[in-house]
Amino acid sequence: MSGPSNSYNAVTWLLDRNIDEGRGSKLAFTDTVTELTYGDLQTKSCQLANLLKRLGVRREERVAMIMLDTVDFPVAFLGAIRAGIVPVPLNTLLTSEQYAYVLADCRARVLFISATLLPAVDDMLGRLPDLEHVIVVGGAGNGRKCLADEVRDESTSFTTVATHADEPAFWLYSSGSTGMPKGVRHLHASLEATATTYGKQVLGIREDDVGLSAAKLFFAYGLGNAMTFPMSVGATTVLNPERPTPATIFGLMRRYQPSIFFGVPTLFAAMLNDEGFKTEVRLPRLRICTSAGEALPEPVGNGWKSRFGVDILDGVGSTELLHIFLSNAPGDIKYGTSGRPVPGYRVRLVDDAGLDIADGEIGELLVDAPSAGEGYWNQRSKSRRTFEGHWTRTGDKYVRDADGRYTFCGRADDMFKVSGIWVSPFEVESALIAHPAVSEAAVVPEADAEGLLKPKAFVVLKPNAVLEGLRESLKDHVKQRIGPWKYPRWIEVVDSLPKTATGKIQRYKLRDGAAV
Repeated sequence: MSGPSNSYNAVTWLLDRNIDEGRGSKLAFTDTVTELTYGDLQTKSCQLANLLKRLGVRREERVAMIMLDTVDFPVAFLGAIRAGIVPVPLNTLLTSEQYAYVLADCRARVLFISATLLPAVDDMLGRLPDLEHVIVVGGAGNGRKCLADEVRDESTSFTTVATHADEPAFWLYSSGSTGMPKGVRHLHASLEATATTYGKQVLGIREDDVGLSAAKLFFAYGLGNAMTFPMSVGATTVLNPERPTPATIFGLMRRYQPSIFFGVPTLFAAMLNDEGFKTEVRLPRLRICTSAGEALPEPVGNGWKSRFGVDILDGVGSTELLHIFLSNAPGDIKYGTSGRPVPGYRVRLVDDAGLDIADGEIGELLVDAPSAGEGYWNQRSKSRRTFEGHWTRTGDKYVRDADGRYTFCGRADDMFKVSGIWVSPFEVESALIAHPAVSEAAVVPEADAEGLLKPKAFVVLKPNAVLEGLRESLKDHVKQRIGPWKYPRWIEVVDSLPKTATGKIQRYKLRDGAAV
C-alpha cells in the first residue's frame, strides 16, 4: 500500500495480511457451490476494484449491494473498500419502496444485485437518477451486465487506495423497528476494532475454526461473524444463501462440521422445538455458539446447552456500534443476562436526566465504543441524539447486578409501569417461554377498564400444546416466577409474531393493533 505513513485501508489488514502470512491457499469462504481461497479473494477483489475504476466510480462514492450470502459478497465488499469506494450492503428482504428510498438516499452509482433478487426491484431502478450501472451477480437478467463477464478481463493487480483509519469505509442501514432505515457510516478502523475486542478476547476465534452464521452479511452482526472475525485470523466461513431454517442449518452443520455457530434467539428456539430434529445430536467439532439480535431467553440457553453440550455466548450489539459490546464469555455465562462489557468497551446506565444510576436500578445503556459509527447519513438531528461525544445511546433499558452483569429489560419505548413499578416486557416474555407449552412470546402494555396499563401477552404455542385452561396456567406460571403484578392480564394465541429481518419483535405493531 502506498501513500502517507498514517494511511490505513481495512483490506490491507483484513485480507492482504493473510497472504503475507502464508495463507494464500487457505480456504476463506464456501457457499455450498463455490470455494474461495484467500489468494482467490485477493485476486478477485483487485479485479472488482479495477472494474469500479473503469466504470468511473470515484473515491468515497457509494456502490450498493443487494446480494445473497455467496462468495461474491466479500469480493464486492472488499473490492470496493480496496478502491476507496464505499460499499453499502442492503437487507435482501426490504420492499421495493424501501429499496427506492435507500438507493436514492445513499446515491449509489453502481448496484450489485443477485440474479434471483433482481425481479423484485427491476421496475423501479430506472427512476433513480444517481444509479448508472446495475450489475447482476450469479447470472444475468433483462439484458443487464453480468459480474462474471464484467471482471473477466480486468487486471488482477491493483494499488490499494491509501485511505485513512478515520475515513468512512462502508455504510450499514439500521434495521430500526419503525420508520425508514438510517444509513450508519462506519470507518476503516472499525472492522479491526471489533476483531481485536470481541473476536479475539471473548469469542477466541482461531485459524483452524470453521464458522457458520445464521445472520446474513448485510447485518452488522453477520458481517462480523462471517467476514471480519474469521478473516482476522485466517479461518474459514461457510456462507448460506438460503433462509436460515432449522432444516437448512442442521444440514449445513452436518455437511461442514462448523466449530462456531452464530445464531439468533428465534432460530435457537426453532431448532430446539422443530419436531423433525428432536433426535439431532451434538456435532463433534462444534465448540461454541453466539447469540445476538435480541436477548436470549434463559430457557432457550439452558435447553441448548442440555441438548447439544455447547454454550451460547449471548450478547448485545447494534448497527451503530458494528458488533457486540456486552457479552457472556466462556467460563462466565449466566443465561438470562447479556453478560459484562466486552474488553475495550465502556458502558454506563443513566436515568432520564442523564445521571448514572446504582446497581439494581433500570436505566438507559450508553456505550463508549472503538467501533462506533461516525453518524447517520443526512440525519443530523438523530445523529446528535444518538452519538454524544464518546458515548452512544443504545435506546435499550438495562439493569446491572452487584456482580457487574447486565440484564436486558426492553427498548426504552417498550417499557411501561404497572402500579408505579417498571415492567420489563422481556422479563415477562422469558417467564412465558419457560412454560412447556410456549414457543415464543411478546408483551405490550394494554389499558384496562380504568385506563391503567397492564401487561398483555401474545404467545406462539409449541406443537401439540393443549389450549384448554392454558391461559390461567400461564398467568399462574408468570406470577410464581417473577411476581404477581407482572402477570399478563390478557393472553392472545397467535400463529406468529411480527419481526424485523434481524429477528427483533416489532412490539409497536402489537401495541397499535396491527394484524399478526
